Amino acid sequence: MSGEAPLPGVRVAVVYHSGHGHTGRQAEAVRAGVQQVEGAEALLLTVEEAQARWGDLASADAIVFGAPTYMASASAAFKAFQEASSRAVMARGFGWKDKVAAGFTNSGSRSGDKLATLIQIALFAAQHGMHWVNLGLPPANNSTKGSEEDLNRLGFWLGAGAQSNVDQGPDVAPPGADLRTAEHLGRRVAEVARQLACGRVVIGQAPAG
Repeated sequence: MSGEAPLPGVRVAVVYHSGHGHTGRQAEAVRAGVQQVEGAEALLLTVEEAQARWGDLASADAIVFGAPTYMASASAAFKAFQEASSRAVMARGFGWKDKVAAGFTNSGSRSGDKLATLIQIALFAAQHGMHWVNLGLPPANNSTKGSEEDLNRLGFWLGAGAQSNVDQGPDVAPPGADLRTAEHLGRRVAEVARQLACGRVVIGQAPAG
């Protein structure tokens, strides 16, 4: 309708570490999902790049964090980013409070203790006062009617999980179903971030009383 203010756009940062390229493909799929949402802009950063661009993260409406699962935990490089954020974000006032957050991870086996990594990332987001967005998909491939092509074929709720065969490179792994699951997560985060942004506009324009 004429005379109404345009709906706000949102920026979603995807911050990740990838040791061999597989989690990097997952991160690219998350970015692709973000870009499917009207008015959403995606910013893809490795954890090394992110530590030089704290201001860009401060201006984002949402941050999706990703790391491979090594030895039942996020990778050391991702942990270094987490620890750096306590000084750069908490101590210097570049707060992430009330931003939207989500997470994804990849490992060589189907389970691979990926849940432990997702919990670590969710707790990290909670320490920054962020709003966590879950995957929002039912578990799949768990019946005779299921398929390896199903979204969320690995059955995670907290975030997006992917599995990459240890003898395959990132040109073929993770498989398409896991990349589409990551894409779904990116789209979901962008939609939630935009809903919150639009809600803030409505609240700001609502008459007092």
